[in-house]
Amino acid sequence: MSAYSTSRKNKKSRRSASSRRGQQKIDPVRSREIQEALIREHYLDGTASGSWDARSQSAMQRYQADHGWQSKSVPDSRALIKMGLGPDHEHLLNPESAMTSQPDARRASPMLDQTPALDTPLQK
Repeated sequence: MSAYSTSRKNKKSRRSASSRRGQQKIDPVRSREIQEALIREHYLDGTASGSWDARSQSAMQRYQADHGWQSKSVPDSRALIKMGLGPDHEHLLNPESAMTSQPDARRASPMLDQTPALDTPLQK
């Protein structure tokens, strides 16, 4: 009977550990980058400490709310991109041809640039 209760206790502790998925806190280096961007955008004053505190979170929430984005969970990816802290494209194999932005209008509609298919007149 005690072996059953011990194994059950172990399963329960594993479940609680697996419920904490994803990023638990912001890395100090990333936090400093975000704080510097918030200072540049006049949503935060002082110097960037690298510690994601209540002031930083409040500033980020105000920034996101002012741009019409959600302000409950922070930081929002759209806000980071807008502040110039978006994804780094150095890892791409072909960064010049990767689809990382809106397509060029000329390439989006190739039918406009084509010549007629028939170059010779029809024979009877």
